[in-house]
Amino acid sequence: MSALPATEFHLLLETAEPASLGPEVRPSRKSIAELDALLAPLFEQGNLPASKRALIRALVFLWHDHLDESHTLAQAIANADGSFLHGIMHRREPDYDNAKYWFHRVGQHPAFPLLGRQAAALAATAGEKDLLAKISPEGKWDPFLFIDACQRARRHAPADAPLLQQLQKVEFSTLLERMRLSSHV
Repeated sequence: MSALPATEFHLLLETAEPASLGPEVRPSRKSIAELDALLAPLFEQGNLPASKRALIRALVFLWHDHLDESHTLAQAIANADGSFLHGIMHRREPDYDNAKYWFHRVGQHPAFPLLGRQAAALAATAGEKDLLAKISPEGKWDPFLFIDACQRARRHAPADAPLLQQLQKVEFSTLLERMRLSSHV
């Protein structure tokens, strides 16, 4: 299988502002038609199977605030990656209990160790390091603790949102890379 450089797909996650932790729609989001037009040549060049294409479309749609369209795609994907996306979508909805349900279905995802390592590099201040220690104790990514942190940020701790949004982008980027490269989707 030929694969495009990661930057080709990851450019779709480069937006003027990060995705919200909730359902808010950014004014600069790309439309579904724009995203499909950008994805089509990447899929063709990357020679990706339909199962990977659906996962990547769902992820890119979710990053660009198309929660309903992403949800429809993720619901039809019966594997850990599809459940991972489904969980993120419900976390952003926000339906935190449903997000946790879907992350229970994910199990121990292969992306979690990488997420834990990459997250550690983002925390700069003492407050960020404390927050990260709550989400990723001992460097182990915990999607349930991340859901709890997102819920707290939206309800009581908005100052935590910028770091959580950066972590969410790392989550998207890591999952995208796994989808793009894994041979068993």
